[in-house]
Amino acid sequence: MHKFPNALVIMLGFILFVSILTYIIPHGQYERVMDPVLNYETVVEGSFTTIEGEPLSIFQIFLAIPKGIIDAADLIVLIFLIGGSFYVIEKTGALKEGIIFMTDVLKGREEVALIIVSLLFAAGGALNGLQEEIIAMTPVLLFFTRRLGYNPFVAVAVSYGSAVLGSSFSPMNPFAVAIAQKAAELPLLSGSAYRILVFSIALILWSYMIIRYANKNTLEKEQNTDLSNHTMSINSLIILGLTALAFVVMIYGLLWKDWGFNEMSAEFFVLGFVVGLIGKLGLNGTSEAYIEGFKEMTFAAIIMGLAKSITLILKEGMIIDSIIYGLFTPLQYLPKSLAAVSMMVAQSLLHLPVPSYSGQAIMTMPVLSPLSDLIGLSRQVCVLAYQYGAVMMDMVVPTNGALMAIITIAGISYNKWLKFIIKPALVMMVLCTLAVVLAVFIGY
Repeated sequence: MHKFPNALVIMLGFILFVSILTYIIPHGQYERVMDPVLNYETVVEGSFTTIEGEPLSIFQIFLAIPKGIIDAADLIVLIFLIGGSFYVIEKTGALKEGIIFMTDVLKGREEVALIIVSLLFAAGGALNGLQEEIIAMTPVLLFFTRRLGYNPFVAVAVSYGSAVLGSSFSPMNPFAVAIAQKAAELPLLSGSAYRILVFSIALILWSYMIIRYANKNTLEKEQNTDLSNHTMSINSLIILGLTALAFVVMIYGLLWKDWGFNEMSAEFFVLGFVVGLIGKLGLNGTSEAYIEGFKEMTFAAIIMGLAKSITLILKEGMIIDSIIYGLFTPLQYLPKSLAAVSMMVAQSLLHLPVPSYSGQAIMTMPVLSPLSDLIGLSRQVCVLAYQYGAVMMDMVVPTNGALMAIITIAGISYNKWLKFIIKPALVMMVLCTLAVVLAVFIGY
């Protein structure tokens, strides 16, 4: 029996697929202008035109691979430096001590441990679109779930899955709803009460499904006799406290100081050396741990770069605007509720070739906002359809570099992940559909 293609083969397959599309789909583009308030380019309403253009040459397609990796440089640096930092923290033994202590305290209450972790990652997704940062945490999460007696699918679901859930249903994710509301000319955080209500329902359903699966697929718990007295050293407490503080500072920087990937990278680079010295690794030991961490993160970083290459080919091939026009223009002829749901479905389909949901908001919301006015849909529903349709697809789309990197580290092939996640993802999409229809009905 042939093995299912690995993450690298899948990414290269999608690069080939979108390259072929540049030969099939007519070239077209919207006129774009720089918005001085939003500080990024926005689409001019009704400006789509077909244009003459040559499909990408073979050389241009191959060239898109290194160019995509270069375009993802700040994200790749973040993966390397956070990954190295976590490897240093792991080498100090503090994470292992903390996990063993926590699992011992919660012995017999494993479900509580899963709920706590799921809530933390859902909050991270809701507050700052947590995704790529989880790549570096995956080995630790695998150890944590083994200690609880659960398999790698549970580790990915309670971390990455919960973060995607939080990002999708969030009333304030700065990379999704905030960008979309700005582009739709809506007040920031407007409509939050309804989003929080749906978020709460989604989180309850998600936790129930993951716990139900976990309890039906238990493993023998990983035992450890290193901490027979169930205590933690002072150094480990300090290291874990500094790590937690680093995440608090990161969230503060993202929400109030306009931080990007570079600021986060710098913070965690410093954290790694500080905790390495506190953990008595010394300068050489800390540097060697960083080097090992860099090695572990190399494949994940390349996967993120290849995901960028896909979007780059669509843009250079001048078909991304044609895809947007073809997906959304027919919606104006549908009844309001059906148009809203179709808008969500179209956003989901678009997220396959456009794995950046923040980029997708910038590209689609200036087109969809006036279209919503024409249909008679509120712009708030338009934003809702975007965030539910696009962000939730990060659970399943193989063009999402973070997902492919995380399941690769967890030792899960994409086909096995899809088989595991498809039912919970469909339940969430049904909830999203009902939420969008209800929003139309109540005049949200």
